[in-house]
Amino acid sequence: MSDENDVRSEETTGLSEEQAREVRRLQARAGGMLPGIAGIAMFMIFMTMLNAFAALNGTYGTKGAKYSVLAICTLLAVGIFGLLRLRKWGWAIVTAGCLLLSSGDFYFFERSKSGFFLIRALLVLVFFMYLVRTEVRDRLR
Repeated sequence: MSDENDVRSEETTGLSEEQAREVRRLQARAGGMLPGIAGIAMFMIFMTMLNAFAALNGTYGTKGAKYSVLAICTLLAVGIFGLLRLRKWGWAIVTAGCLLLSSGDFYFFERSKSGFFLIRALLVLVFFMYLVRTEVRDRLR
């Protein structure tokens, strides 16, 4: 029923389909941040802090793994703050971070058979699926 109303409103205003799509995109951009983006940013900054502190305490070893985890955490923290400012580069870094965290959790689930890793991997995969929606991408600058 709403599709019929959308078609009627487009016909009455005289906009073509491309112009109507552009108007919807501009309205979405003016809308600001979605609540899901803020929630994902809070979760990811929490996970980034946990991994950074674990790396500093030597959980990942004392050699190259420690510094690579710290570098990834720093990059992800920068991406999170970019996402909160609705920047495309921040969105890209956080989306890649969600996919990386999810794949790492799936790997640890496979190795340890711990249900915690499976649940967290699925949760982060849902965050990834939320971030790749067009409504989210349309709001970015």
